[in-house]
Amino acid sequence: MSVKERDPLTGYLTTGHEWNGITELNTRVPRAVWFFIIVTHIWALIAWILLPTWPLVTTYTKGILGLNQGEEVAEKVIAANVARSGWADLITAAPVNDILQDPELLALATGTAHQIFGDNCAGCHGLDAGGGPGFPSLIDDMWLWGGDPESIMETLRVGINAPHPDTRYAQMLAFGRDGMLGREDIRIVVDYVQSLSGTEIPPDRAAAGAEIYADNCASCHGETAMGDTEQGAPNLTDAFWIYGGDDTAMFETIWNGRQGWMPAWEGRLSETERKILTVYLTDLRQEAPQ
Repeated sequence: MSVKERDPLTGYLTTGHEWNGITELNTRVPRAVWFFIIVTHIWALIAWILLPTWPLVTTYTKGILGLNQGEEVAEKVIAANVARSGWADLITAAPVNDILQDPELLALATGTAHQIFGDNCAGCHGLDAGGGPGFPSLIDDMWLWGGDPESIMETLRVGINAPHPDTRYAQMLAFGRDGMLGREDIRIVVDYVQSLSGTEIPPDRAAAGAEIYADNCASCHGETAMGDTEQGAPNLTDAFWIYGGDDTAMFETIWNGRQGWMPAWEGRLSETERKILTVYLTDLRQEAPQ
């Protein structure tokens, strides 16, 4: 028969296990631990009874309280739509310029638009709508397809190079890759285009660039290189460049071409939501320093 040993310091029985001179004591579980275990089990039992809990074959236990978060969310959405319907109808009926002149309607539109823009547009154009490499700024006056409210509404509706049947189509040809222009010709026309916004180049290079431009670029960007909003062709005489205006970026643009893309929002955003975005962007542009 084994004799149980006690730890001489604490008086607790030992388990008989020892590791490197350290003896394991057979101590009691602290009361606080038992209290915690009992309370949590009681609470779990109460939750099982009161709340939706256990999954069944085709349903789940509903609980005595009969709570349903799905129904609660649906009710809140309905209530929000009812609260919104009054001023949303006013925005739907009013022209964009009238909304911009009405401080109350403008505040309602821009307050809602911030969320719509963040969910749908900020991923490309940035939270401040300032754009970035490959994505145009929406707070300046350089709009490829026109920056008036009607043009913005239409662009939002049909997109650019999108699957929508009425989408806007625009593509910069790959003049170098497809063999229409050689490297030196592209370098010359790059210098010429940069000279349109103030860079000085030799007269003979400017003349050669003007000829290349007239033969290959003027049909889209115009004889004066001021662009054409009917074709989505940008102005080449200002300092606004979507893909960059330095030598390397411009050479890449002319050599390989460009084809931007914007989704058509008609299937995702309602006409009222698209108008709210139009008001928001117009208001941003008016407030932004140019």
